[in-house]
Amino acid sequence: MKSCWHSKGVSDKHIRAGDRFIRQGEPGDSAYIIQRGSCMVIVEKNGEFHPVGHRGEGDIVGVMSLLTGEPRAAHVEAETDMESWVLKKEQFNDISTGDPELLSFLTELVADRFDSKRPIADRTIGKYLATDIIGRGGFSLVYKGEHLGLTMPVAIKMMRHDMAMDADFLANFRNEAITIANLNHENIVRVYDIEERFRTVFIIMEYLEGESLADMLGRLKKIPPSLAVDYLVQICAGLHYAHRQGIIHRYINTKNLFVQHDDRVKILDFGLACPIGTEDFSSLGTVAYMAPEQIESDPLDQRTDIYALGITAYEMLVGERPFPEEDIQKLMEMHRTRDIPDPTRKNPDLPQALRSFITKAGRCDPQKRYQDLIQALEEIQPLASISGTERKSLSAEKPRQAAIRLSYEDNQQAELKKLMEEFAAKAGELGVTLEFVDK
Repeated sequence: MKSCWHSKGVSDKHIRAGDRFIRQGEPGDSAYIIQRGSCMVIVEKNGEFHPVGHRGEGDIVGVMSLLTGEPRAAHVEAETDMESWVLKKEQFNDISTGDPELLSFLTELVADRFDSKRPIADRTIGKYLATDIIGRGGFSLVYKGEHLGLTMPVAIKMMRHDMAMDADFLANFRNEAITIANLNHENIVRVYDIEERFRTVFIIMEYLEGESLADMLGRLKKIPPSLAVDYLVQICAGLHYAHRQGIIHRYINTKNLFVQHDDRVKILDFGLACPIGTEDFSSLGTVAYMAPEQIESDPLDQRTDIYALGITAYEMLVGERPFPEEDIQKLMEMHRTRDIPDPTRKNPDLPQALRSFITKAGRCDPQKRYQDLIQALEEIQPLASISGTERKSLSAEKPRQAAIRLSYEDNQQAELKKLMEEFAAKAGELGVTLEFVDK
């Protein structure tokens, strides 16, 4: 990283040992790239000073204020004499828009900041506190966190900076937040908020405890038929609900299906979701689960998700995917020209209903698949009642509820009643029912 800085027009600065050259709370208009020497980062909190890290040759300090426009989050003091390059905000803005090396560096810088155990002043994203990284992907990082005011656990998904500079990926990332926020189903992960900070985007989501279906398969190798039926019924329910809203997921696979400790399944990652009937020219998705029409960039509909679910069901019950994947071109050709293999060749003990579900969902020709998930559920729902795992397969979406607790004195009751009447009237205009219970 350090090799590229001097060519960017930055200036040199000598800093003496003991000098505090960055002060917490002051505006930040520059960052320092250390050529020689070392310094200490110190957070001041409640009148006490907390050393939170050392920086040395090749490191950069003070860049977070350039990213956020906020005051400095910590003091920085030179431990030894230092030689550094000073990067002004205007130079940083010019560099960050077109330097892949810097964009990658920024992602890891923010990742390191939020994955540490340092004091709170250095780990906030708007109303949220980020703690540990709980997931890493090619496009994003996911943190465990909490809402600072409500002490409510959340998951925080951060888009990588190089992706944030790509207009298409940024649109997809925002689309995920907007799409899921408008979906209300027990088998779809909930989105609470979106924050745009540090030159990237954060999606604030429901925090889930459990594991992805991919991780579960890594442990168990395959899923028992009775449990697989339970999972498939839930996935069908969530997808059917999304399809009724005119949305297809187009990215169903074992990594995007999350199993909670009570075996409740949540569908994740609607970042590639699109309206039914979309012509898919992007070829985005995971090739191992892609329907022929998706590979061919033909219009997509609910049957595209049904195909991916057929591949997923095969993997759940057989313990491997139906087509070999060493050669991507050959894999795509197999998806285009071959129906999914009969899973009983690898697992002869499968119930007939599950065999039928997989082979029909995985047909090359969309006309020969289930035309919607109601048809698919007619095939496997009876197995759930036999095995004792029956759930409400297509339960109607339940209205969301929120509680507000008010503390007030007796002499405020009349004004409070007037306020609540006005609030109820406004809520009614939105179709929201307000219940006021005085305790």
